Amino acid sequence: MDGSNPRGPVAWRDHEAVLFDLDGVLTPTALVHMRAWAEMFDAFLESWQDPAADTSPYSDADYFAHVDGKPRYDGVRDFLVSRGIRLPEGTPDDPADAPTVCGLGNRKNDAFNAVLERDGVSPYPGSLALLDVLRDLGMPLAVVSSSANAPAVLEAAGLADRFTTVVDGRVAGELGLRGKPAPDTFVHAAHACGSTPARSVVVEDAVSGVRAGAAGDFGLVIGVDRGAGVEVLTGAGADVVVADLEELT
Repeated sequence: MDGSNPRGPVAWRDHEAVLFDLDGVLTPTALVHMRAWAEMFDAFLESWQDPAADTSPYSDADYFAHVDGKPRYDGVRDFLVSRGIRLPEGTPDDPADAPTVCGLGNRKNDAFNAVLERDGVSPYPGSLALLDVLRDLGMPLAVVSSSANAPAVLEAAGLADRFTTVVDGRVAGELGLRGKPAPDTFVHAAHACGSTPARSVVVEDAVSGVRAGAAGDFGLVIGVDRGAGVEVLTGAGADVVVADLEELT
């Protein structure tokens, strides 16, 4: 497959709600996340002294395999396990310099917020075009993001008023919803939009998010290939894979 949509334009009126991941789907903040993860993990790996651990530099392949789309602490934990490193779990209140899973996650979050404040963010033009089409159709929309920064990103991108609900990492924690690749956050968003999974569309760029859509038996799972690869997204359960959401307008 070349990344184009083999089924032609989506029949949006056949669905009742569209549920978007944020980073890498609506806004290019995935690149900010990738830089923040790389800086944090590389500094940590350089300081880690266990000769039995793999302390080779963190890579984009590590991001897509272990971190992309997951709740922050899950990403830290899964990456460390892949390198043979185990740290105490800690708590979300840990300071950013704490040698714990939560401490590393908080260190990454601080780096992300600094970049967002400094550089701002704009939505992908093709994604904005699709949001305009769906607004004209009166379609309820949701953002479903593992990031706790989703509201700040939406505000910075001028998209905060576009969505019926935002289910981010904070909401998931408060409601006890499992993070992606479990389907719980998408299922909650579908219901908040007055729909059901079977009548809703999931739009994701992360393998874990596509798997969540497939696991939840959603009516349509659209993969956006921002680097994970068409075959990988299709293998994870995407019904359609596009390079840019403008292809679906």
